[in-house]
Amino acid sequence: MVRLDENEISFPDPELYGGHEGVVAFGGDLSVERIWFAYQLGIFPWYNPGEEILWWCPDPRFVLDPAELKVSKSMRKILNRNVFTFSENKNFREVIRNCQKATRKGQSGTWLSDELMHSFIQLHDYGLAKSIEVWQDKELVGGFYGLQIGSVFCGESMFATVSNASKAGFIHFVESNRNKIELIDCQSHTEHLESLGAKMIPKKEFLKILHENNERG
Repeated sequence: MVRLDENEISFPDPELYGGHEGVVAFGGDLSVERIWFAYQLGIFPWYNPGEEILWWCPDPRFVLDPAELKVSKSMRKILNRNVFTFSENKNFREVIRNCQKATRKGQSGTWLSDELMHSFIQLHDYGLAKSIEVWQDKELVGGFYGLQIGSVFCGESMFATVSNASKAGFIHFVESNRNKIELIDCQSHTEHLESLGAKMIPKKEFLKILHENNERG
């Protein structure tokens, strides 16, 4: 694990650092430039606010191939009934604020600090981060956000205030972008996304896809 210099935006090679735990570096800052550079390398920040910033590239990596999306019969019925409507980049700030407030199983607080949230809002303003909103009766009831790096979407966080809202939004996003997105990076395992078809792949395989994507872009 390498300590980062706050005055220089650089990271160690994630193929050589991280091990099974996944922490490749610590320190640095949460500037827009550093975050954008990190994601292009397959590295993301995840830490407890008030503590040192940790930069991760876990092995294996939890991802979803859009062609392998699984939709249960019950979810298909919900989608067909048009219980929800969807939009993209209509209210990024409210989506990320709701993600910050959302309670997580096994977590007493949030990893999404005000500083990190501000940087993602800037990335959105630059057209690099996007949000998916889920609406019910004109009320925002779910959504998620992430960074778009070419044909790889790096999902960050999601929220839902009513049952099935975030799941419906995710399915809609994947099905609407099958021809545009090669891979969705889910970062770390959740049962929620595993039920939709996400799976673990070796870090080396994930980084190969990401690097090839960067070269094409």
